[in-house]
Amino acid sequence: MRKEVPAPVDTMGCASYMKPNISPKEGRYHTLISLMLSSQTKDEVNAEAMRNLMSHGLSVDNILNTDDHTLNQLISKVGFHNRKVEYIKKTTKILKEQFDGDVPDNLKDVLSLPGVGPKMAHLFMTHAWDKPEGIGVDVHVHRISNLLKWVNTKTPEKTRISLEKWLPREYWGVGGINYQFVGFGQTICKPLHPKCETCYVSHLCPNAFNFKKFKKKN
Repeated sequence: MRKEVPAPVDTMGCASYMKPNISPKEGRYHTLISLMLSSQTKDEVNAEAMRNLMSHGLSVDNILNTDDHTLNQLISKVGFHNRKVEYIKKTTKILKEQFDGDVPDNLKDVLSLPGVGPKMAHLFMTHAWDKPEGIGVDVHVHRISNLLKWVNTKTPEKTRISLEKWLPREYWGVGGINYQFVGFGQTICKPLHPKCETCYVSHLCPNAFNFKKFKKKN
């Protein structure tokens, strides 16, 4: 079903920034910045901000030399853009001073960067270093996992911990649960108007065609 119905994340998600026409080091920085911009922001808006940044010059040195006002204008449409300017500047400075301008290749150091939470860090490790050390759980993965009753959790982080206890590691990385559920949540299992009637796996969902009742309970 995912292959038949393209989703915004397929062309505008963080995985799209490891491009062959730029160096892996530059691609890792682009991937990290796209993830830092992504919270509380739709993929389409995030992609526009990334285009603005890349046209401006999205490199460690150039971002450090860009004043906060200009950087804010470039990402002005993303959620919490004022705070993200601060995080991007602080994180980029750390990368320059402590990691030779690259993004570290271990989860602990990535998580230590300002503005980078567990979801971002796990997605970064998966797509930038091909080292899936955990599941990147966003609102779609959290919501759909609960709809399917795979977990019974209140937060994405608790969903991640619960899923990692039983979901085989082969489904943590590229093409795994994050890819499947994010695109599925964007196109079929939408939060407000799920398309249960066109869903190929509705027979496996305890809440199929019963969305109003589920919404009231949760």
